Amino acid sequence: MKFEKLGKIFDPADYKLTDGCTGFAKSPQAIPLEHSVRIYFTSQRKTENGKWISCPQFVEFSKDFKTVLRLSEQPVIRQGDLGMFDEHGIFPFHVVRTGEKFRAYTSGWSRRNAVSVDMAIGLADSNDTGVTFERVGFGGPIVSASLNEPCMVCDGFVRNYNGLFYMWYIFGTAWKKYSDANHPERIYKIAQATSDDGVNWHRNGTPVICDVFEDECQALPTIIRTGDRYHMVFCYRKAYDFRTNPANGYRLGYAFSDDLLHWTRDDNRLVLSGTQSEWDSDMQCYPNLFECDGKIYLLYNGNEFGKHGFGLARLTEV
Repeated sequence: MKFEKLGKIFDPADYKLTDGCTGFAKSPQAIPLEHSVRIYFTSQRKTENGKWISCPQFVEFSKDFKTVLRLSEQPVIRQGDLGMFDEHGIFPFHVVRTGEKFRAYTSGWSRRNAVSVDMAIGLADSNDTGVTFERVGFGGPIVSASLNEPCMVCDGFVRNYNGLFYMWYIFGTAWKKYSDANHPERIYKIAQATSDDGVNWHRNGTPVICDVFEDECQALPTIIRTGDRYHMVFCYRKAYDFRTNPANGYRLGYAFSDDLLHWTRDDNRLVLSGTQSEWDSDMQCYPNLFECDGKIYLLYNGNEFGKHGFGLARLTEV
């Protein structure tokens, strides 16, 4: 897949964000509307004890992506209650629109002691066309750790093909310490699940994307169909020394499938490189594929995990 880069289109430093957030616009995910494109993203704010909380927001663009029409004026969804799986925030926030119905698959975060965090996938619905969302049921997760997926289930991306719901997501396989001086680091892989109703999911804990190096971490799968082929863009990195070392940081990967069962990885077919000394020079991560007015676009974050906003690229060749 070859993309033409259209540049960075949103920098959170240029706007006043809601919910007390002061930066970041991570995991941009687009929902085309009749006269605009709404892009949900996750920002951050610090609590009194100095810890970060992840808070979903949105920005609406004109369909040429040159004009910001609207910013969320209130929290899209609140963090979970004390002791809940999403007590310490939600990231990413994936919205699916079916007609006038807006449904969100949330990735909830909760801190732990021996390791930094655990995650699970929740469900929320909107009664005001996607401006705000409320948790379904009593607010528990719909996909979480299981017998074959021991920890860190998150990054759910959902599509309906041929009357069946598909979810691509990640799950943790292990936590490792790479040196006595550092905290444990997580390792996670992309998996796939199916559902008849989008709520109850069938999964087997099997990674669907092959590794290209030992202890590879894979994240944020996003899928689009062209003709009879399904295309996945995701991000991947090394499990250690990735926060400040560009050689180990996130890059975008690519895989394709003709049957939604078997995926062939071929990162060389994804043509989208960083720009030297620019906002995406050291990292490309958290992609989102979407179609708008007959064209296919890719949203993605750059350096420092989306601290400086997100950019846009247009597909020019499959």
